[in-house]
Amino acid sequence: MQRPSLTVLAASLMLATGLVCAKDAPTTIPAAAVQTAEQLRDKAMHDNTAYKVVEGLTTEVGARLAGGDNDQRARDWMVAKFKALGFDKVYTEPVTFPLWVRRSEHGAIVAPFPQPLTLMALGYSPATPKGGLTAEVVQFPTLDALKAADPASVKGKIVYIGERMQRHKDGLDYGRIGSPIRVQGPVIAQTKGAAGFLLRSAGTDADSRTPHTGVTGFTDPTKAIPAAALSNPDADQLERVLAYGKPVTVKLDLDCGIEGQYTGANVIGEITGSKYPDQVVAIGGHLDSWDPGTGAIDDGAGVAIAVGAAKLIHDLPQRPDRTIRVIAFANEEMGLWGGRAYADKHASEVGKFQLGTESDFGAGPVWRMSASVKPEARGAIAQIAKVLAPIGVNYDVKKPGGGGSDLSQMHGKGMAALTLTQDGTYYFDWHHTANDTLDKIDPKQLAQNVAVYAVFSYMAAQANGDFGSASGAFAHDGAED
Repeated sequence: MQRPSLTVLAASLMLATGLVCAKDAPTTIPAAAVQTAEQLRDKAMHDNTAYKVVEGLTTEVGARLAGGDNDQRARDWMVAKFKALGFDKVYTEPVTFPLWVRRSEHGAIVAPFPQPLTLMALGYSPATPKGGLTAEVVQFPTLDALKAADPASVKGKIVYIGERMQRHKDGLDYGRIGSPIRVQGPVIAQTKGAAGFLLRSAGTDADSRTPHTGVTGFTDPTKAIPAAALSNPDADQLERVLAYGKPVTVKLDLDCGIEGQYTGANVIGEITGSKYPDQVVAIGGHLDSWDPGTGAIDDGAGVAIAVGAAKLIHDLPQRPDRTIRVIAFANEEMGLWGGRAYADKHASEVGKFQLGTESDFGAGPVWRMSASVKPEARGAIAQIAKVLAPIGVNYDVKKPGGGGSDLSQMHGKGMAALTLTQDGTYYFDWHHTANDTLDKIDPKQLAQNVAVYAVFSYMAAQANGDFGSASGAFAHDGAED
C-alpha cells in the first residue's frame, strides 16, 4: 500500500484541527438533514397552508397597489398572519417611494374610423392635459425601430409599438420584448419629442380585451409623457385601421400621476435558527400588486409559497440550525423599491446570508433550478437537486442563479442565490391584468412550489459550510431575473 505524502498528512491534520479555513472546504449537507428534507418534500406536496395564505390575502385584502388604500391593510394582515402561524420574530422595515395614483383612463380612435379603445395607464405615466391628448399615431414594429427613428417623424405624435409576445415556458418574450418596450419605449419616445405612447400589452392572451398594466422607465415626472397599454384585440384593431394608409388620430384621457412620497414597509417573519441564529436563509415574495386584479399570481402566490415552506420547517421537532427569513417585499411593481431598500440596509451583513431566492413568477410548478454559489458548494447544490428531482425539478449546472426579483438586489451585493424557474407558459395571459385572480392558482401546483422551497431552505440551513456569500462575490456571474 502506498503511503500518503507528508503534504496529504499535513492537510488532513489541519482539516481535523480546524486550521483549514471553512471557505476552502467543500460544503456538504448531512445525511440526517437530507432525510428530513425528503420528509418535508413529501409532506409539503399535500399541505394547504400556502393556498390558505393566498386565499386569505386576495379575499380579505384584495388588490394591493403600492401606497394605495390597501397598502397598510396588507401590511397589517401580513404581520397578523406571521404571528398566527407561530413565527418566532415578526417585524417591519420602512420603504419610501414615489406615490403614483390611478383614477381613470379612456382612449379612442378619433379618425378615420371613430371608436373606443380599451387601454390602461402605465406606472409613472402623468395625466393627459385637461380635455385629453389628441394626436396622430406613428407606428413602429419594434423598440429598435423606434430607437433608430428620426425625431422629426415622432415629434408631437403618439408613438405606438405593436410587437407581440409569444408563450414560452420560461417567459422568454417578456424579458426580450414586453418589458423592454413598456419600460424603455415611453422614455425613448419622450426624448424624440413624442406627445404620448401606446404599446400592445406585454401579454400572451390573444382574445381577451383586457389590457396589461406595468411600470415605465420614467424617473423624472417633469419629462414624462402619457403612456398606456392597449389590450391585444384593441392593438389588432388599431393596426387594421393604420393599414388603410390614412392618418390615424387617437385621443387619450388619463387621470393618473405621482402625488408626493409614501412610506410603506417590508414585512418580515423569521424562524430563528438554533445553532447559528444570525445566519440567514432568505426567501419571500412581494406583497404589493397592481390594482386591476387581486394580485393572486403576482405575487400573493410567492408570499404564500415562502410562508408555507417556512411553516413546515417551523413545525419540525427541532428548529433549523440557521434562521429562515421570509420577506414580504414592498413595492416591487414600481421599481423594486422594497428589494433595493432591503439590500441597502443589509449590504454590510451579506456574508451572513447563507442562500436565498424569491418566488415571483406565478404558481406553476418549478421545473428548473440554477445557482450562483462558490465552487466548493456545488456538491451541496447537487444534494438539494437530488431531493428535488422526484418532483420534476432539473438542475441546470451552467446557468447562474439570480435570487428572483427583489432578492436579486441582495444577490447583487454578494448573496449566494438560486433561481427556481416556474412553468410560466400561461403566466403572461393574466400578468398585470384584472384576470390576476385566485382561480388561476392550482393548489397542487402551488404545493409543489412549497415543497421546493421547504427542501432547499432546510438543507441550506443545515449545511456544513456556506455557499459563498460575501461582498461583491457574484458581481460578474451574469445572472438576470
